[in-house]
Amino acid sequence: MTVKQKIALGIRVFLGVVFVYASIDKIINPAAFADIIYNYQILPDQLVNITALLLPWIELVCGICLIIGKCIPGSVFIVNGLLIVFTGALIFNMARGLNIHCGCFSTTAETVEEGTMISTVLRDMVFLIPALYLMYHTFSESVQVKEDQRT
Repeated sequence: MTVKQKIALGIRVFLGVVFVYASIDKIINPAAFADIIYNYQILPDQLVNITALLLPWIELVCGICLIIGKCIPGSVFIVNGLLIVFTGALIFNMARGLNIHCGCFSTTAETVEEGTMISTVLRDMVFLIPALYLMYHTFSESVQVKEDQRT
C-alpha cells in the first residue's frame, strides 16, 4: 500500500465515522431534525419531512460504505455533495442574517451564539478539504486503472 493509499484510507475512515456519528441522532429524532431543516427556510414545506427521514439514512449508508470500503466512488461523490450542500446552506443563511442551529451532530435545541455559524462553516470546510482530496484520489486512481487495462 502506497503512502497516498494510506492517506486515502485514513481520510475514508475518518469521514465515514463522522457521517455515521452525524446520522445517529437524526435517525433517532426525525421530528426534531425536521424542525431544524424547516428553520433553514430553504426547502419547500412539502420536502422537509421526507428530507428529515431520508438524509440521515443516506449519511449512515455512505459512512458505513466509506468505513468498510464498499461502493467507494459513489459514497465519496455523495459525501462531497452533501458537504458542499451543507456548507452552502450555512453560508446562505448567514448571508440572510439567520443564526440557526445547524443540526449537524445533534437535534437538541441549542441556543445559537454569535459566531457559532462561522465556526460551523469553518468546520465543514475542514471536512470538505480531505473529502475533496479523497474524491480526487478515488477518481484519478480509477482512471489510471482503466488506462492500465487498455495497454
